[in-house]
Amino acid sequence: MKNKEFSPKKKDRLKILRGTFEGIILFVILLVIIKAVFTFSVYRPYKSDNVSKNVKSGFIAISYFGVDITGDATLISTQALESQIKALKDNGYVTITQQDVLDYYSKGKKLPEKSLFLLFEDGRSDTAIFSQKILEEYNCKATILTYADKFAKEDTKFLMPKNLLELKDTSYWELGTNGYRLEYINVFDKYSNYLGKLTSIGFSNLVSKINRQYNHYLMDYIRDKNGIPMETYNGMKERINNDYEKLSSIYNKEIGYIPPLYALMHSNTRQFGTSDKVSEVNKEWIKKLFSMNFNREGYSLNLQNSSIYDLTRIQPQAYWSTNHLLMRIWDDTKKNTKFVVGDEEKASKFKQIKGQAEFTDDNIILTSLPKKNGSIKLLNSESYKDVKISTILNGNTIGSQSIYLRSNEDKSNSICVQIINNIVNVIESSNGNKNIIYSLELSKENKDRKTDIKEPGSKKVDITLIDKKLTLAINQKKIVEGLEVSNENEGSIFLDSTWGEYGYSQRNIEDTVYDGVFKNFKVTDTNNEVLYDSSLKGAEAANYNIRNSLNGLVNWFIKNL
Repeated sequence: MKNKEFSPKKKDRLKILRGTFEGIILFVILLVIIKAVFTFSVYRPYKSDNVSKNVKSGFIAISYFGVDITGDATLISTQALESQIKALKDNGYVTITQQDVLDYYSKGKKLPEKSLFLLFEDGRSDTAIFSQKILEEYNCKATILTYADKFAKEDTKFLMPKNLLELKDTSYWELGTNGYRLEYINVFDKYSNYLGKLTSIGFSNLVSKINRQYNHYLMDYIRDKNGIPMETYNGMKERINNDYEKLSSIYNKEIGYIPPLYALMHSNTRQFGTSDKVSEVNKEWIKKLFSMNFNREGYSLNLQNSSIYDLTRIQPQAYWSTNHLLMRIWDDTKKNTKFVVGDEEKASKFKQIKGQAEFTDDNIILTSLPKKNGSIKLLNSESYKDVKISTILNGNTIGSQSIYLRSNEDKSNSICVQIINNIVNVIESSNGNKNIIYSLELSKENKDRKTDIKEPGSKKVDITLIDKKLTLAINQKKIVEGLEVSNENEGSIFLDSTWGEYGYSQRNIEDTVYDGVFKNFKVTDTNNEVLYDSSLKGAEAANYNIRNSLNGLVNWFIKNL
């Protein structure tokens, strides 16, 4: 007798269903790609009635390294970029052009009260592809910056002259340059070993071993491991002259003109190089070739008393939350700012004390005030005593993420589990007196190396507090069991994030804002009854997984077309 389960007809039906399903998926991906690649609208300049009466209001400048659909350690994801651009538009910001900036400094032109100058650096193809639709959606004009030497190499990861002219024709883009090439000199690794000169590829291959000790090719003399110049003044000048001459020749040949906007890599030196003599050579070329220069990074606000050749921009890091960027801009401008909340239902379970909290997917992202802290309280937790808490702390290593238990309103009486700068502390406070009752450095290896403020940290934390005993596990390993505490009072649960007070990054010299990230934050009682849970469930979790999978597929198709 035939087994109907494996009949040829059933197999054919399964093949048809599978083929149909795969076809639908490919069709959806194709639609997303078409939407990402083709332009169907035109940029609309800001209206004249939006102009501020105060010429001193200035403008902010934001510059992104690059954009990727899923994001990585350097490139911001399209979801994060759209969230940030939307938040800026919701706060009333409108984009201005290069000509607006020129007229602001040369003619005293009044700009909109909240003016935004938007840049994308490094000239990556994926940046243009993935940001185009966001610019269209929110009617934003941006400048794309490129390196001239990439044109000759015909590297498809970077925009070619034809691509740049096409972008300009869409009306959403203007052209700028980061210079002739991206190379590094006087490089040391995290352990102070001298590496010398590196190409951009060589630097990328070693980036995990390099911290702050390096310089851009145009910023200094080429030096030996002792800091002694290895070239004469004339040798240095000839080297720098050669870069600018090549830049001029290539842009004139390939696109017909030299982009008027330049961003000197990397400055923040209050001049045009780390050496006075190098600065003078750069200054001569910059003023000869360009109409404006972004010479600084880390501060967003440009005012009329600044030089058009000493402009500043803020460069959001890939790990920044939307509120992180808004907090930095608020600190620079002191203008009224509406922060993002995310899932309002999840947000309603907490009282905001300091800073700003965003509830997105399964994360509670708690952004600190500049050089201070952020704090939220779990509502209706005043009577909690014996509880279990689990979460994944995804904030960066430099900074502090804390969970308070059995706490009164000002935390003067509380039990706190804190991870700060890669050290875990259990702190008991009584009448305002803090006592560290347990402390452990989580990673003692490589202790002598310098730590970067953008170094990621991800730690699963499990806390059990019953009566006078506290048990703590990090990454599913118990590090302390039955730690005795004296506070037996009922009290609230607070989450805190705090600026790390130190840390250095070459691209972001001092970041005074910190994002504490509490993923899958869950509170249960001793009977395992759930008191709060931020994790995704059911359809919400399914939609999240489908969205991530689809983004991954689209990303792969676009990069491999």
